[in-house]
Amino acid sequence: MKYISTRDAQATPVTFTDILLGGLAPDGGLYLPEEYPQLDAATLERWRGVLDTGGYAALAAEVVALFVDDIPVEDLREITARAYSTPKFASAQIVPVTDLEPGVKIAHLSEGPTAAFKDMAMQLLGELFEYVLRKRGETINILGATSGDTGSSAEYAMRGRAGIRVFMLTPAGRMTPFQQAQMFGLEDPNIFNIALDGVFDDCQDVVKAVSGDAAFKAEYHIGAVNSINWARLMAQVVYYVSSWIRATDSPEDTVSFSVPTGNFGDICAGHIARSMGVPIDRLIVATNENDVLDEFFRTGEYRVRTSAETLATSSPSMDISKASNFERFIFDVVGRDGARTADLFGSQVPAGGFSLSADPAFPQVAKDYGFASGSSTHADRLATIRHCWETTGVLVDPHTADGVKVARDYLAEHPDAAPVVCLETALPVKFADTIREAIGDEPEAMTPERFRGILDADRHVTDLPNDVETVKGFIRDSIANVQV
Repeated sequence: MKYISTRDAQATPVTFTDILLGGLAPDGGLYLPEEYPQLDAATLERWRGVLDTGGYAALAAEVVALFVDDIPVEDLREITARAYSTPKFASAQIVPVTDLEPGVKIAHLSEGPTAAFKDMAMQLLGELFEYVLRKRGETINILGATSGDTGSSAEYAMRGRAGIRVFMLTPAGRMTPFQQAQMFGLEDPNIFNIALDGVFDDCQDVVKAVSGDAAFKAEYHIGAVNSINWARLMAQVVYYVSSWIRATDSPEDTVSFSVPTGNFGDICAGHIARSMGVPIDRLIVATNENDVLDEFFRTGEYRVRTSAETLATSSPSMDISKASNFERFIFDVVGRDGARTADLFGSQVPAGGFSLSADPAFPQVAKDYGFASGSSTHADRLATIRHCWETTGVLVDPHTADGVKVARDYLAEHPDAAPVVCLETALPVKFADTIREAIGDEPEAMTPERFRGILDADRHVTDLPNDVETVKGFIRDSIANVQV
């Protein structure tokens, strides 16, 4: 299995371990496999047995092995066994799937150490990074941006690991107190939290600018854990497979997935799983008021908003108006034309986006790739959280509520559609203010024992302006002063 950049017209292939530590391709594009592995019914049915007998870690090794041919399979099995284990994950199933209401299920992706779906990829990434760095005798300085959960998931996965430092940019004042406490409360010397004066898109732009400086990136061994890193998506493909298995009885059964998304990473993994042959009927894009992606699937217009136009909402991890992983999907849509993808994303996106509405192929895009979409508001989130709690006793976080709301809308329009699995984003404890507003209370059970007292920890964070050179200087100084 080899990988190519979305912007490389020559499609120059590289190996998995070559791209694991780097994030962006040198030309600014994102890596994807030269072609997606194809699954047949026999393989899917065999995987059902693997999940039943060997558990999630064994299934993960099977899926990951399709994408990684430069790490021995026996090593991959050990890596996934370490990544997906209890008590690191609260459930032995790792990703349980339960019924919410008729036609709607929830895939519980928040059983990991930081109570967010990002743990599903980050725990594997931490093991892969340490494995490859040890083999090569190298170090890495991870630079990332977070709108809420990526940061804590990355830091918990990388804390204390030899040869790794983590520099995580957060939008100052834009995360919940719980999310801030999870990150800023860490005292590990290899973890550096930076509160940037801006919104998430500004943080993401700084990461891309630093990563785009080839000389700086090479000198300081800059790597990435954001969803621009292919290994993140590869890990997320696994839970689409496991959730399909847990929600069905046979290879002929299909389900749809409703996915809360702002950066298009989580649902891009679903696009890859569907392209591989996992029986997915629809991939339902669920956005909040920052509805760039919903607008695209309705109109063909990809209209990037400015920082000032990006709203601060009660589902803050989706307060994104420039979806990094969208480039991977569009690369497939335009027939894997690297030159056209480079034209669309290399210059026009910073200026405001692009339009495919006049493209004769666009009306078929949603149908051919299985996409539907919808959006949700603050009032919708409150109503959904309240209804779920009062009618089923299930408490969902605001992002998952967006997914449930959009799933309900889809089923109302398509009453004969396949069942919908909503991908849980986080545990509601991370969004206590919104939960109190929705149900008038904060149930004691909302805070798992492992998170009690987290808000009382000291904070370790550095405030910096929204300036690339200042961030580079901080990284440079920190590397010089802290050995790993």
